[in-house]
Amino acid sequence: MAVAASLVLAACEETPMGPEATPTGPPPPSSYGAVPPASAFNPQDFAWSAERGSGSIAGTFGYRRGPVRFICQGEDVLLIPETPWSRRRMIILYGSATAAAIPVSIVRARSPSAPTGDYARYVRRTTCDADNHFQFDDLPMGPWYVVTVGRPSQGGGEPIAVTRRVEISGGQRTVALY
Repeated sequence: MAVAASLVLAACEETPMGPEATPTGPPPPSSYGAVPPASAFNPQDFAWSAERGSGSIAGTFGYRRGPVRFICQGEDVLLIPETPWSRRRMIILYGSATAAAIPVSIVRARSPSAPTGDYARYVRRTTCDADNHFQFDDLPMGPWYVVTVGRPSQGGGEPIAVTRRVEISGGQRTVALY
């Protein structure tokens, strides 16, 4: 399972926050109907996300499929800034720019067709705790994608990649991944 989770999250792999950049502000709101046209990775689109801010996300993972409860304990939770490039990538990998819960195998199968770029330096990472909670602090205002992998709490079964778009507009934002 750890291998499956690593493969899903490798598409969003993180390194320390990006280089110093002139803040440009978060990207403007977008429409979510169709896959946006291909765009080249542009570090300037991500620059706003490298800034330190006063926002935070307090998250809970509680995904269920019928009677099966999934957990994220010990899994990486990624926070990806929304830009035209990352929005397109989310649609390709997860089928949605707003929210998704799909088997890891589907995400893995879509990964070769997803665009690549050097965005990993702008991705933030934390770990889901024993109570299926996670926290991100010092966030600049703007749109983000929360991504993690859940696995069945009992028995076997395929892990599920869960993602949700979150808008930080001030203070703490609570998000539930279901």
